[in-house]
Amino acid sequence: MREKLNESKAAQVGLVAVLAVVVAVLFLGKSGGSSAGGETELTIEPGETVAVAAPTGMGELPTSIPQTRPLPQRFTTAYDADETVALLLVHDGGIDDKYTKLALGAVASVEDVTPIVVPAKQISRYASITVGLGISQLPALIAMRPKSLSHGVPQAIVAYGYQTPQSVHQTIADASYRGPEQGSYHPG
Repeated sequence: MREKLNESKAAQVGLVAVLAVVVAVLFLGKSGGSSAGGETELTIEPGETVAVAAPTGMGELPTSIPQTRPLPQRFTTAYDADETVALLLVHDGGIDDKYTKLALGAVASVEDVTPIVVPAKQISRYASITVGLGISQLPALIAMRPKSLSHGVPQAIVAYGYQTPQSVHQTIADASYRGPEQGSYHPG
């Protein structure tokens, strides 16, 4: 076999082509997914259509959410009470999940914020939110805007990956911002 490879240019080219295809498949197969620490903004309307704001804030992509069982009482009570709900989805045993859970606990005393930690095995209880947001990795911090600020259409900000107390606080502050709406930034 080795002699055939050393003597035949066609065999060498074939081997290089096969190796290139294998490397391309491995490289492209692993490159999908979203980056850690990124944020996505979404408008949710359970049981109907969802408008997803593009990361640049330029457009919306329609999606549908399957009808699911009602959200847990703690979540709906907090949302109906016009609080910002900080829903943290974690995988038990992950080090970044552990530290993000601690970071959420550090800002749990913020007024009008209800922190809820959801283990991965219970995510289905929040399917009307997580499916609409397209949650793709854990930990995921979902900050729901207060009901009065969302003009009747539930809205959320999602932050993926490890979070510090400062980044959790900032995500919650962004979700509960009550000032004038800011337009898109256009250089020039």
